[in-house]
Amino acid sequence: MEIVADLIRSPAMQRGNYNKRCAIIAAATAVFVRDGFMGASIDAIAEEASVSRQTIYNQIGDKEKLFAEVVRGITEEGSVRMVATLATFPDHPADITEDLVAFAMRLTRNCLCDGNSRALRKLIENEGGRYPELFETWKDYGPGRNWPAISARFARLARSGDIEADDPDLAARQFMALIGADLPNEPGSMVDDEQLERAARNGVKTFLRAYGKRSAPVAP
Repeated sequence: MEIVADLIRSPAMQRGNYNKRCAIIAAATAVFVRDGFMGASIDAIAEEASVSRQTIYNQIGDKEKLFAEVVRGITEEGSVRMVATLATFPDHPADITEDLVAFAMRLTRNCLCDGNSRALRKLIENEGGRYPELFETWKDYGPGRNWPAISARFARLARSGDIEADDPDLAARQFMALIGADLPNEPGSMVDDEQLERAARNGVKTFLRAYGKRSAPVAP
C-alpha cells in the first residue's frame, strides 16, 4: 500500500518541484537584473521566490549555477522567437529597403527589445569582464547560436543579387548591430513603434550603403 501511495503522490511531487524551480529561476532573473551578479544574494532570491535557501540549493545550486540557469532560460526563449521571426525574412524582396525595414522592426520588437533580453545584455556589458566564466551559457545559447541561420538569409540575398556581400556572416552581424544601434538599452525602458521604425530605417540605410547593389539607389 505504501508503494501505491508513493506512486500516486509522485506526479504531484514532481509538479511541485517543477513549479518551485520555475519560481526560483523567475525570482533569480528579477534579482540579478535589479542588483547585478555581485549585489545579488541567495537570501534575496529565496525571499523573492518565497522559498528557503536550502530549497534553492536543492533545486539548482549556488549563485553561479543560478545565474547560468537565468542566462539559459532567457536565451532559449529568445532563440525560439528568433527562429519564428527569421521565417519572415524577405528572401525575395520587392523593395529591398522597405522589406528590410519591416523585417528589422519585427526582429527588434520580438527579439531585442523585450525586458529580459535587454537586462541580460546590460548584465553582460557590466559584469562580463569581471566574471567571464559565468557567461559560458551565453556563448552556448546566446545570439551566436543563431548566426548560421541569420547569415544564410543574407547569403540568399547575395546569391539573388539583391545585395553585394562577399561575407554573409559579416553582413548579418553588421545588420544586427546597425538596427539596434539607436534603440535604448536601459532595463525597463519602453520602446514604441516610432522608435523601432526610426532605428530600423537608420540601420537599413547604413547597411545598404555598404551592401546595396551599386546600380540601385539607396534611400535618402
